[in-house]
Amino acid sequence: MTLLTDERRPPADCTTMAEVRQGVDALDRALVAMLAERQRYMDAAARIKQDRAAVRDEARVEDVVAKVKAEARAKGLSEAIAEPVWRTLIEGCIAYEFEVWDRLRRQP
Repeated sequence: MTLLTDERRPPADCTTMAEVRQGVDALDRALVAMLAERQRYMDAAARIKQDRAAVRDEARVEDVVAKVKAEARAKGLSEAIAEPVWRTLIEGCIAYEFEVWDRLRRQP
């Protein structure tokens, strides 16, 4: 049995549901941290984009989804999981970016 650096067992080494749940919980914490960093990039995008209409870029959405699907295939993640998760993530990020864009440019 090999423990990973965050004290979770690799899935193939799990023998109990407690070990599985510990691994899932550790990954969830890591995902939240990465999503928080992604959100900070949305803050930067809202600050940089001068035109509100530039917040939603359909070509960029499709580019991101295509890249995610390719990475999912490479890493063994089902595209049926990856694509809807990222489309939901992207829509949430766009809504968030609109809020930040508006807040940054609100007249006092």
